[in-house]
Amino acid sequence: MKILLIINDAPYGTEKAYNALRLAMNIQKESPDTEVALFLMADAVGCGIPNQVTPSGYYNIERMIKSVVSRGSKVKACGTCMDTRGFAEIKLIDGVERSNMKELTDLTLESDKVITF
Repeated sequence: MKILLIINDAPYGTEKAYNALRLAMNIQKESPDTEVALFLMADAVGCGIPNQVTPSGYYNIERMIKSVVSRGSKVKACGTCMDTRGFAEIKLIDGVERSNMKELTDLTLESDKVITF
């Protein structure tokens, strides 16, 4: 099975990115044969930026993304969303790749399930 998780919210301020990553990590643990891909859109592209200082009382999104990547998941970040936020030249976390709508379309069509956060 292939599952695509699309995240739209910033890494901190709401718990959507946190909950999406928790779900991805749990799917990887409970069903190792399931392919999990993540696509970061809108303010969620901030999830892919390394060396963030985690606000007091929050979870660490970078650590969670690294965990998902280390278990073989693809993590893509919308290039247009990055550009509009001034992130065009910012290096992403190792394993997070700049992407585009064509690749999101392909991931969507290849997936058995698509879940948005």
